[in-house]
Amino acid sequence: MACVALKTYLVEDSPTIRENLIATLVELAGVRAVGQADTEREATAWLMGDAEWDLAIVDIFLKQGSGLGVVGGCRERPKSRKLVVLSNYATADIRQRCLSLGADAVFDKSTEIDALLDYCAALKDTLKAP
Repeated sequence: MACVALKTYLVEDSPTIRENLIATLVELAGVRAVGQADTEREATAWLMGDAEWDLAIVDIFLKQGSGLGVVGGCRERPKSRKLVVLSNYATADIRQRCLSLGADAVFDKSTEIDALLDYCAALKDTLKAP
């Protein structure tokens, strides 16, 4: 069977973090970056438009708006499309708010990158299933 790439959209305002995260995800999790945004408006419009994607990774703090707005704005997405939050501010309160707004998971940038990679691998496995 051909290797399935996880079509991933990244919402992150730091160009350095964005580039490093994409490189890591491509190398270690087999994702294919299909787009990126650094504002709430741009991200929500793209994610809820006609584009094809499997996973969106969203930071809380953006150049304009917030990741919480992106999560809430994408609540009506198809169930097959997963949206996770990756933030340095993954406190218990923020985790609960993200999940209540419709996030599928929340990861801490500084301590849970491996957990994010595991999540991507598990999601890829579901795409391969007949």
